[in-house]
Amino acid sequence: MNTSRLVFEMTVVTLREEDDLSRLLDTVGRNLGDGESMESFLKKNFEVAAKNPSEEAQRRWRRAVGAAVKNRRRRFRMVPDLDERTEVETKTRKIQEKIRVALYVQKAALQFIDAGANIDHQLSEEVRNAGYFINPDELASIARGHDKKRLRNHGGVNGVAREVSVSLDYGIKTSDLSIRQDIYGINQYVEKPPRSFWMFVWDALHDLTLIILMICALISIVVGIATEGWPKGMYDGLGIILSIFLVVVVTSISDYKQSLQFRDLEKEKKKIFIQVTRDGYRQKVSIYDIVVGDIVHLSIGDRVPADGLYVSGYALLIDESSLSGECEPVYVSREKPFLLAGTKVQDGCARMLVTSVGMKTEWGKLMETLSQGGEDETPLQVKLNGVATIIGKIGLAFATLTFFILLGRFIAEKSYRTGFKWFPNDALTIVNYFAISDTIIVVAVPEGLPLAVTLSLAFAMKKLMDEKALVRHLSACETMGSANCICTDKTGTLTTNHMIVDKIWICEVSKSFRGSETAAYLKSVISENVLVVLLQCIFLNSGSEVGRGKDGKNTILGTPTETALLEFGLELEGHVDSQHQDCKKLKVEPFNSVKKKMSVLITVPGGGTRAFCKGASEIILQMCDQIIDSDGNTIFLSKTQREDMMNVINSFACEALRTLCLAFKDISEDQDLEGIPASGYTLIAVFGIKDPVRPGVKDAVQTCKAAGIKVRMVTGDNINTAKAIAKECGILTEDGLAIEGSEFRSKSPEEMNNLIPKIQVMARSLP
Repeated sequence: MNTSRLVFEMTVVTLREEDDLSRLLDTVGRNLGDGESMESFLKKNFEVAAKNPSEEAQRRWRRAVGAAVKNRRRRFRMVPDLDERTEVETKTRKIQEKIRVALYVQKAALQFIDAGANIDHQLSEEVRNAGYFINPDELASIARGHDKKRLRNHGGVNGVAREVSVSLDYGIKTSDLSIRQDIYGINQYVEKPPRSFWMFVWDALHDLTLIILMICALISIVVGIATEGWPKGMYDGLGIILSIFLVVVVTSISDYKQSLQFRDLEKEKKKIFIQVTRDGYRQKVSIYDIVVGDIVHLSIGDRVPADGLYVSGYALLIDESSLSGECEPVYVSREKPFLLAGTKVQDGCARMLVTSVGMKTEWGKLMETLSQGGEDETPLQVKLNGVATIIGKIGLAFATLTFFILLGRFIAEKSYRTGFKWFPNDALTIVNYFAISDTIIVVAVPEGLPLAVTLSLAFAMKKLMDEKALVRHLSACETMGSANCICTDKTGTLTTNHMIVDKIWICEVSKSFRGSETAAYLKSVISENVLVVLLQCIFLNSGSEVGRGKDGKNTILGTPTETALLEFGLELEGHVDSQHQDCKKLKVEPFNSVKKKMSVLITVPGGGTRAFCKGASEIILQMCDQIIDSDGNTIFLSKTQREDMMNVINSFACEALRTLCLAFKDISEDQDLEGIPASGYTLIAVFGIKDPVRPGVKDAVQTCKAAGIKVRMVTGDNINTAKAIAKECGILTEDGLAIEGSEFRSKSPEEMNNLIPKIQVMARSLP
């Protein structure tokens, strides 16, 4: 076997793509003379799933290669610490179990606290001088401990609001932010200090290969000076030291820059905004600017940013599984007003009074005990570690074999010539043999390969950031490069996420909306009673809000779809007196992705109760058995009219419009008001709402297709709307399939496997 040829091939081959890697493995395998390529050997012994391998598979891989890895800390620095992850998960489960038990035995625990160690929170002069009348620790303990007794002692939510000097309607004053942050703290969690550049240098110096090189350099310098004198004997040793310096500097700078990029990305990740009431109007602020006393508005999908108390709202369900481990949502109301940071709004909407922020919250206490347990290995990392390990084994085997062959030949020659008579130069000869063997190990281990891969991924990440794409983990560049399918949402991703009413159908009249001109036309052809009912449905059956900004202009805060309806309503309101301000809400069923509708029960001026409902067209139409005419009379909805309505809805959808139906029902006094009715409604109008496609989307889709990546749309919209937008973006082709989520879920696994390659659009899908 030609050792020098093997070493040469292992050092000079440049891995520019996967084919080069395969050729390298096959070349080395043939030189081994075992009749089997290394690629097949790796596949046989390192069969790890490409994405998210199980912990058992990772441990099996570690056991297979662990014995040959000389410096585990360095070699496995880019892969997760499985033991640490297991320890963190165990600790997390223990903490969640403790919290769950604490919630179940809450009353008994409070009795023990009251009887034994009741803490008397003294009000400090600093708090009193600032104009507040409750100790920060006592205020934080009310929500964190679900302490109903202490809350009652302070006069309930209204009493706590008075003690922190806030109006539940007006909110806090912006000028008080700094004082509240000084007294009650800021809404940020303690983070680990960032690693300095010298820590990365220290990690790089721990590499076993570099340590061996340092020893070789020291030996080379000593031997060189002894044999060749100063300064000629220093040259070889200084050359090795210079190479060590370059490797350490390049590796450290690369890792340090990578950490800085992650730090910048972490700052971008923290740019989360939530709606609060301050200075009497509703506005968006960063969750890290929230202070004690803020009135926070919560809706479906929001994460509770701090501990607080429920002020008002409708059907609020909170998912507390992140804290308690219980999957069942918790109903929050005036009787159970406690809200904890880190939990998620599953249904409903509400206003919350913030009582504690940052490290004083329950989530902050939990964060103190947790640490990150690493990330999953990517396919490239698994392959590279396997290759490096195998080549390291080969290098070690050849180095050991070379040393013993040279040493054996030397001893044999010495015994033949001098009869084992030793001289001072013999020791130098043996040291040279050791240096030759050590050089084989150094050359064989592809130390530059991980560095080259890291640099290439860092370059890819920088290019992605130039394209406005944020990459959280460096390895994501490699994983993303392996993607062959992209599933994208429609609203806000392919489109601009700024909805506008494009068409309206009401009382047999279909009209494109063009602002004040259309509003005046509708008033001229339709009874004012119909328009009043329409405006009541728009303004009262909405989770959004029309507020007045600092500049005195109307500002709409809410979802894009409801914003479009409210903009239409404000335009029409200038021509019609709707009197919706005189109505009072009795019950609200907020919109969610399962029901696909929103309902409200109100009292109308002059007496009487009325229910409004809006939502997905096909769902609302099924709930209606009457329709309103241009004079304001309700007439029976015949089968022919129902078919005509479906044709109108489909025609809107085929024009890439999102369709919404609005309906109402007058409720007599003898009817049960336990819930909002689910049938017997009268159809008011059908809206076609447009969300324009973003510029450049079609080109981006074509670029993905040219790269071999299939793009699919997954949306909750009507299937006709989804198909129209998909065709406009170039996603849906003639041989592609568009399907509704409910239809797909009803298929068997075998049918799903046959359909998936053809699906390009999935409409009416659940999150």
